[in-house]
Amino acid sequence: MHELCLQHGEDHLASVLIPLAVDGTIVVASMSILLANRYGSRGGFLAWTMLLVGSLASLGANIAVAEPSVIGRIIAAWPSVALIGSYELLMSQIRRGPAQKPAVVQREAVGDRDLVGEEDHDSSETVGLHDRETEDLRRTAWQWALANRLPDGRLPSGRVIAEQFTRSARWGRWIKR
Repeated sequence: MHELCLQHGEDHLASVLIPLAVDGTIVVASMSILLANRYGSRGGFLAWTMLLVGSLASLGANIAVAEPSVIGRIIAAWPSVALIGSYELLMSQIRRGPAQKPAVVQREAVGDRDLVGEEDHDSSETVGLHDRETEDLRRTAWQWALANRLPDGRLPSGRVIAEQFTRSARWGRWIKR
């Protein structure tokens, strides 16, 4: 793509930045689709369009500057195909990663305190969270945090919230916010 930009009159800075913009578009569109999948959506028209356009631009630029033979074009297309394919394989693994079953909040009033326990379940069981289940988990985590305020009235730390629901500390901080 750098070479193609130079051949068509772009200055050196543009010929460096344009390939970064194209590959960056592929990465950002893929991450946007991944995030949407985590919230139960398919990713939206814009994200998929940008992924497709960025992929085609990268592939097309490589083929356009290739040696004008079948072998030359295949060799030139390979880096784009490899980037797009391997990045999407990584994203699909992240999308399909197993979710752990969260601890179940059981509240028992004991004076001014609530006790929290875990439901007994088969530890080999993994549960894929769907749209409603994901929202229910977030709501349950927030309710747990409210019910388990510290003596001074502050919410538990994000790490404590996350540990209660076998999630990352980042997820716990997000729930707390």
